Amino acid sequence: MIVDYHMHLREDGERISHTVETVERWVEAAAARGVDEIGFTEHGYYFRETRSLWAMPYELERCIYPIEPYVEAVVEAKRRGLPVKLGLEVDFRPGREEETRALLEPYPWDFLLGSVHYVDGLAIDSSPSLIASIGAEEAYRRYTEMLAGAAASGLFDSLSHPDLVKFHGDVLPWDWSPVLDALDGTCLEVSTAGLYKPHGRLYPEAELLRAAHERGVAITLASDAHEPANVGRDLDRGIEHARAAGYETLTVFDGRDARQEPLG
Repeated sequence: MIVDYHMHLREDGERISHTVETVERWVEAAAARGVDEIGFTEHGYYFRETRSLWAMPYELERCIYPIEPYVEAVVEAKRRGLPVKLGLEVDFRPGREEETRALLEPYPWDFLLGSVHYVDGLAIDSSPSLIASIGAEEAYRRYTEMLAGAAASGLFDSLSHPDLVKFHGDVLPWDWSPVLDALDGTCLEVSTAGLYKPHGRLYPEAELLRAAHERGVAITLASDAHEPANVGRDLDRGIEHARAAGYETLTVFDGRDARQEPLG
């Protein structure tokens, strides 16, 4: 089975379009690439119902959309029998776990992705960057600490692009055991999005993925597409990456219940 469990419900050019008709276009694009099921995971900070969680200008400027049209579009598509799942990509906020849980609880999620895009007010994948401000090794340490907090929070079903800290090309050998120690039923995402970032590499690095497999950590598969043309992009390389680390199955979610299916 091939799934793509990280994408943002937009039209071409990243225009927000939370409608059933747009969902249908994504499903058509996925089918053309041989993807069996897709999961929409819009950024949580786009929705004004979650506004109390956000502090960065980038987040607050985008926090203007109601969440109901997004939820209803995907739920209606599911009702029509389309192979879609309802998810959300949520940036982890240390110390705000219960607030996050309460804000998300009313909605019928199939799965939730946990992300870390900011540490101490500095960006991981934009500027001013954490690495440029404090150096690569200290940035990795702080990022790992926050990602381990996300893993331990119990909020998320999978951690998206788990070694995003390498975004600007600083790929360090690193001890990811704090994150792996904190995972308890939470998956790691194997993402092809990194192939189109400054470092040009898959997420996560092979060493982290092999260590996760050795500990029995399950995986999800994703493209992180922001337009229909990119759904399922390079998932064959993601599958090859996962197989090289020892994986033979991937995780499929339904109502936050997980099951394993053969990979590819």
